[in-house]
Amino acid sequence: MDPIPKDLTEQGKLKSLGYRNPLEKLAEMFHTTSEVITALNPGVTTIKTGTMLRLPNALPGSRDYPADWKPEWRQTLGMLNVDPRQPQADHIVVDKSEGVLKVYGTGNRLVAQFSATMGSEHDPLPIGRWKINGVDSNPKFHYNPKLFWDAKKGDDPAMLPPGPNGPVGVVWIDLSKEHYGIHGTPEPQTIGRTESHGCIRLTNWDAARVALMVKPGTPAIFQD
Repeated sequence: MDPIPKDLTEQGKLKSLGYRNPLEKLAEMFHTTSEVITALNPGVTTIKTGTMLRLPNALPGSRDYPADWKPEWRQTLGMLNVDPRQPQADHIVVDKSEGVLKVYGTGNRLVAQFSATMGSEHDPLPIGRWKINGVDSNPKFHYNPKLFWDAKKGDDPAMLPPGPNGPVGVVWIDLSKEHYGIHGTPEPQTIGRTESHGCIRLTNWDAARVALMVKPGTPAIFQD
């Protein structure tokens, strides 16, 4: 049984939109999907204390998160095995034709690249030059049906709790383009394979990395 109800009003009553089961959490921790872990461990049908598993090596070289970072954010980064030592962005480029978000450091040197989902026929990627406004870690999500072309008739606004299974995952990177941002996802297996409502969607672990690379004022260039 899915512990997360489909109805958004019911989701709003939860304390958090956490992981549905241990397998889903392990997949995020080790930067993969539940299907990959299942394939790596044939014959394992349940996960419990003492279960031995073969997992991808996604462990960070450091967990020395600065003490002035919010405790909840440090906990999220630790759980996602995200190293705090990330290259700093001079600017980022979201390339629609390549389906990637690129991070450039000083001297226009490419320092990171991530597969991304961006836009759709109804909500195309807003081509142009924008800036990062700020980062909201472990964000709540205000569902406003007026902003979604596919909202069901009669849908009411809802404030959804934070959590990795929330609509924007573990982080929202706000853009100077109103209502647009770079964020995580509850469905990492869909990145690069489905459409979005115009925003740039990454896996939770990649979105967390990008959040550590940018700062308010970082240029964000969206191109075809």
